[in-house]
Amino acid sequence: MKRSDFPPDFTWGTATSAYQIEGAVREDGRGLSIWDTFSHTPGKTQGGETGDLACDHYHRYREDIALMKELGVNAYRFSVAWPRILPKGRGAPNPKGLDFYGRLVDTLLAQGITPWLTLYHWDLPQALEDQGGWPARETAYAFAEYADLLSRHLGDRVRHWITLNEPWCSAHLGYLAGVHAPGKQDLGLAVRASHHLLLAHGLAVPLIRRNAPGAQVGITLNLAPGHPASPDPADVAAARRFDGFQNRWYLDPLFGFGYPLDLLELYGETPPPVQGGDLEAIAVPTDFLGINYYTRAVVRNSTLGPYRFQSVAVGEERTAMDWEIYPEGLQELLLRVSREYRPKAIYITENGAAYSDVVSVDGEVHDPARTRYLERHFAQSLLALQEGVPLKGYFVWSLLDNFEWAEGYSKRFGLVYVDFATQARRLKASGRWFQGFLREAVARP
Repeated sequence: MKRSDFPPDFTWGTATSAYQIEGAVREDGRGLSIWDTFSHTPGKTQGGETGDLACDHYHRYREDIALMKELGVNAYRFSVAWPRILPKGRGAPNPKGLDFYGRLVDTLLAQGITPWLTLYHWDLPQALEDQGGWPARETAYAFAEYADLLSRHLGDRVRHWITLNEPWCSAHLGYLAGVHAPGKQDLGLAVRASHHLLLAHGLAVPLIRRNAPGAQVGITLNLAPGHPASPDPADVAAARRFDGFQNRWYLDPLFGFGYPLDLLELYGETPPPVQGGDLEAIAVPTDFLGINYYTRAVVRNSTLGPYRFQSVAVGEERTAMDWEIYPEGLQELLLRVSREYRPKAIYITENGAAYSDVVSVDGEVHDPARTRYLERHFAQSLLALQEGVPLKGYFVWSLLDNFEWAEGYSKRFGLVYVDFATQARRLKASGRWFQGFLREAVARP
């Protein structure tokens, strides 16, 4: 497998998110986000760690873009910190926040790297959470105002826009499981949040298109195949419930099928608060679907929890996140989504692995497991392409070791090793492998 096995115009990039790398949380007029509040709440993150400094990307973005140039990627997916633009979530914009992202985009373009902008990667302004957060319909309208403002400011230079990153995580991990900000545990809140996240996407897409004519606009979902732990019909039914919970609850309304009936029945007295025109707004046509893939789920029937399934640990190969390494799931997912939903284009907007990386005595970070992980997932992507999937690009997660949410700094996903005490950057062996892969001539014989 070589780079030239992929189409010549295939996008190869890397990805990050604002709260995980920027730091500077109290500089230049930035407001508080729910992750500032959550990470400063005792017991919520590994070791009480926060994103206050993270990778100091706010001050070191030029150095980090130079690393992207060294790698040879032709695209960079980043997110904008909503509270850096609108400290209270709405109202007058923060000029210094707008200026920072303008400089970031201009520097990327000067280096020949295409900016891919994600509007929301989980850092809701705390002021909006105080007014109800995503379970409140008004937050969807606030997001539309934010999308309108930012696309008017950057629409002349940014041609690829992602509205939301992983709304499942925002709704489920934030409002039901409580392991992510804002740390709530209520099924009704989670269902309402999921609907208003999707509505926010639907409201934002036409505004971005108006302000950035010809731009590509889409959304990113974290999807996972769900496999039954046994042929028992109860486990098969549990896998179907998992698929509804993880995948179909978001895919179906986005592609015009409405919410899946089996999940609506499961939610019973806590249905999504759909109003007239909502489903039509959510199903606004998009130019691409972003898929974040890390692993599959193997589940069995359970009497516990609202979804009545329980995950089963399988497979001997696992990452530091204790996720099974299952590259075949990526091809399975790409084929299924392509055939059932027929998006115009698909991008893998995140794929990568955390390992316990260390700097060796020779000064190098040897991470052969990550290289094997990427090789095998690239190969599955190529197989999907050969089957006719409209796969147009691949973003490796992540450029840098960073603040890994509730895991703090204990999990390293980066192609670049970061010494968080000194902020020194060091390209890992997997990064050098990716660099070599990208430098191969793209012309076909």
